[in-house]
Amino acid sequence: MHDLGRLEDLPADYVQQLRGLNLVPLWPSLRAVLPPGVPTRNTRPIHWPYASLRPLLMQAGQLTPIERAERRVLVLANPGHGLDNMKASPAMYLGMQLLLPGEWAPSHRHTPNAVRMIVEGEGAYTTVDGQKCPMQRGDLILTPTGLWHEHGHDGSEPVVWLDVLDLPLVYYMEASYHVNGTRQAVQPGQGERLYARGGLLPTPVFQRSDRAYPMLRYPWAEAKAALQALAAAQGADGAVQLTYVNPETGGHAQNILGFYALMLRPGQTLQLPVRSPAMVFHQIEGGSTVQIADTRFTLDPADTCCAPGYTAVTLANRSATAPAYLFLADETPLHTKLGVYEQRDGAATA
Repeated sequence: MHDLGRLEDLPADYVQQLRGLNLVPLWPSLRAVLPPGVPTRNTRPIHWPYASLRPLLMQAGQLTPIERAERRVLVLANPGHGLDNMKASPAMYLGMQLLLPGEWAPSHRHTPNAVRMIVEGEGAYTTVDGQKCPMQRGDLILTPTGLWHEHGHDGSEPVVWLDVLDLPLVYYMEASYHVNGTRQAVQPGQGERLYARGGLLPTPVFQRSDRAYPMLRYPWAEAKAALQALAAAQGADGAVQLTYVNPETGGHAQNILGFYALMLRPGQTLQLPVRSPAMVFHQIEGGSTVQIADTRFTLDPADTCCAPGYTAVTLANRSATAPAYLFLADETPLHTKLGVYEQRDGAATA
């Protein structure tokens, strides 16, 4: 491959004329934006241990009242993107959010999609579009783009959850904003009961629901039972993974990011296919090791890590006697919509 010309090879006055007209020569930067074989990735393999994070989050609860924070969050930032950019990956934002007993995080809506994976505690709830969604460990709660949502806490112990948003993408598109609202009139959530049976869809006789997101809360008890049933049906081999989907369409639960629950059988090691989207792993129960290319992390309950795209990932259950359960988030829906989704048989090169 022939060498491309460098910017410094051009006369300084020529470069100055270009810049004066807001013009830039492509060829000196062509290989940076179109590298051979594998994309340039700023996302680094990063591990956020919950045991180290939790005391700082609780301290934040002492230092800053909810009235001055609105959302009391520690952002899980990937240094490859710069900590101030608050990205875990190109399209994923992660944050650990704390709500203390008696607190209320006021109602608002925003353009980025968000989900909440509940990490610890009971007694809190999220109200989304008027539906009250109780928070229990391992539950997944959607707060889709444009829907009013607020958080309240009627219990007696701190509640923590992992936020996953497509904020980096929406911000990059210059489409990110929020609107404040007032406390919502609350009604009990219905989606997890209406759509609790796989393969059976509620069918109104005269009129179908017009809700774009008919199911807002995905209880962990149901997801765990489904994983165990799948593992029993499959036998001893193979991956045991479920996708959180919109029960009316069968598509991903949200439009930009994909969400999954994965079970590792006792002693199981699972090599994932090398794919284009970045991935996030959050340990719900048990303990795992995550090998991301040459980097290895040990995950305990509530730990979180991320892996760049086009990178080999291997998961292993550290227990020989009990299953391990993980929550996964990735950028698959976005890559698919853009037509850039790719899966490779072997490990990608750097």
